[in-house]
Amino acid sequence: MAHFPDGFLWGTATAAHQVEGGNWNNDWWAWEHASNTVCEEPSGDATDHFQRYPEDLDLMAALGFGSYRFSLEWSRIEPEPGEISGAALDHYQRVIDACHERGLQACVTFHHFTTPRWAAADGGWTNPAIVDRFARFVEVTGGRLGPGIDMVCTINEPNVVGLMGYLWGLFPPGVSEDLEGYARASDHFVAAHRAAVPILRASGDFPVGLTVSMSDWAAEPGAEDQVDVWRGPHEDVFLEATGGDDFIGVQAYSRTRVGAAGVIGPEPGVEVLPMGYEYWPTAAEASVRRAAAVTGLPVYVTENGIGTDDDAQRIAYLRDSLTGVARTIEDGLDVRGFFHWSFMDNFEWAFGYRMKFGIVAVDRATQARTVKPSGQWLADVIRSGRVG
Repeated sequence: MAHFPDGFLWGTATAAHQVEGGNWNNDWWAWEHASNTVCEEPSGDATDHFQRYPEDLDLMAALGFGSYRFSLEWSRIEPEPGEISGAALDHYQRVIDACHERGLQACVTFHHFTTPRWAAADGGWTNPAIVDRFARFVEVTGGRLGPGIDMVCTINEPNVVGLMGYLWGLFPPGVSEDLEGYARASDHFVAAHRAAVPILRASGDFPVGLTVSMSDWAAEPGAEDQVDVWRGPHEDVFLEATGGDDFIGVQAYSRTRVGAAGVIGPEPGVEVLPMGYEYWPTAAEASVRRAAAVTGLPVYVTENGIGTDDDAQRIAYLRDSLTGVARTIEDGLDVRGFFHWSFMDNFEWAFGYRMKFGIVAVDRATQARTVKPSGQWLADVIRSGRVG
């Protein structure tokens, strides 16, 4: 039986573009509709969370969550350079207030994969100007919303944006094998995070951290030296950029295997999920341990879950994953919370709506929400503080 301590923070998460709908002014909307896109479908109205957030927050509170991690859509708040939408800021203030009215902390992410079209058109994250642009956005937005925020993630998985956008061609700008662009984007993400931290600390009294996509890394016999070669620029450069932060956000779903020639695919005989990676529920435990060792910071698991149509498989994955996270706490690591990804089925980027990560199902014809058995199972874990 795995136990979690009193005060452990249980949360769930979404990202603005994946749930709000109608975010036409960012690089992702443009990419979804580009002639050369790899996206299976456009985001469209998504799950209409922009309008339906009170209903969704009611469900979160009913399931026992203590925190809601959501992102601000930069392109709504700053639709053109230096032009700030008071209406958009008012909307996010209402979301924060609605969280507090239901006993939920507001955990706010300032950048979750999407960048305004005007910034993307000027080089996006490869242009050094993006650092000051992001800092300006953070200063304006933090100044308005900061007093109500409970926790901040500056940037969500900057390593994924670079990998998918500049090496694999799956995210905007949709280019492949651009090592120079990948390196520049990584440098600018690090600089943007470091610039944002003091600005945010001046905006309110809340912990500030960065979230990093991590894996349980494994090497084929004889290729052990390749782990650091590949993990270094993908994970470590961001873990090492967190000095002085209040926490590190770990986001882990599977493992990454390397051979003599570099990253290789799933191991034969290991189950592969619809996302294309291995069913590997110990990924969070392994990533928590490494993040704590490298950064020395308190850890939150800011994303963990599984994309599957089999809800019983989701429960099995979460049971094993949470049991592993509990082991890290038993071993003395300072692990303070767990955010399930995702609250509801939503727009899974290039995969469209085919991937189901939610503990709440959404009928996109009616936008009706239905709590899955996995949602009830997780609610029982939250109430009892233990995993059987």
